[in-house]
Amino acid sequence: MHDSRWGVLRSVALALSMLLLAAVAAGTAHAAWPERSITIIVPFPPGGPNDLLGRLLAAELATKLGQSVIVENRAGAVGNIGIAAGARAAPDGYTLTVTTNVVLINPSVSSVAYDPIRDFAPVAYLGAAPNVIITRPATGIATVADLVAKAKAEPGKLTYASPGLGSVSQLAVELLKLRADIDMTHVPFNGAAPALQSALAGTTDIACVSIAGLIGHIQSGALKALVQTGAEHWVDLPDVPSMQEAGIPNAVIETAQMMLAPAGTPAPIVARLSEETRAILARPDVKAKMLKAGFLVKYEGPEDLRARMLREIPIWKEIVERAGLAKK
Repeated sequence: MHDSRWGVLRSVALALSMLLLAAVAAGTAHAAWPERSITIIVPFPPGGPNDLLGRLLAAELATKLGQSVIVENRAGAVGNIGIAAGARAAPDGYTLTVTTNVVLINPSVSSVAYDPIRDFAPVAYLGAAPNVIITRPATGIATVADLVAKAKAEPGKLTYASPGLGSVSQLAVELLKLRADIDMTHVPFNGAAPALQSALAGTTDIACVSIAGLIGHIQSGALKALVQTGAEHWVDLPDVPSMQEAGIPNAVIETAQMMLAPAGTPAPIVARLSEETRAILARPDVKAKMLKAGFLVKYEGPEDLRARMLREIPIWKEIVERAGLAKK
């Protein structure tokens, strides 16, 4: 009996030791993150504002985390291809997605392979940039009033480029169309960079894209900025009116940027990423660099970003429906 009892006690002790060792090993493995390179999925082509921000964060996070951080452009379907890939990635902290607020808009426009709330763990809200409606000086369109007059005179003839169907930039123009009661023909492109090129080349009459990457073209005179869609003047474009000032009320729309991880990513990893991102965005040199590129840094943590996502999804849904873009 004594030997039997001793055997049971010894088995229990051994089991407890193994559990303790497993817990220590798991903790050590967890504490070691990251042990290899990290991929940031950017769901738009190289050269646009989303790509620019993703690459800046990748370079800074690599220094902070001591591992290489690779940007992978997975463009197509107004971000849906890259966003879906980010949602399906293993929730281990080695795949992140830096995306615009199309992640909140796309599910109202078409059938998508992800749910923005269920399939992602919010990491950080990064900030936003207004969109700008631009044209070549040769079009003779110098103001929003000129644009409205021309569109009313020839309904549907004017063409406008955007980064894609259902993009924030398209919705900005669709709101303008609704408010001014005009008709223009949409020409969607696969990202902000090719939409910008269409305006520079005169392939379309106007284009609407995020302000990032536009400043130089506007200041050089290659492009004329008719209006910007933020609530206030942009620091480097003080003479470009807001929609309100241009006579278009209740039409403030901005392209926001956020970092997401796959749902189920361990909370300590999300917290570390969020904190490192906060520290990066707080640096004056990073703020200045992003402002010059047309992006106003504004950090929010995981809980605030989740609340923002929940708040904005129904707002975007209403805009999509009013613009007649909702999925059938």
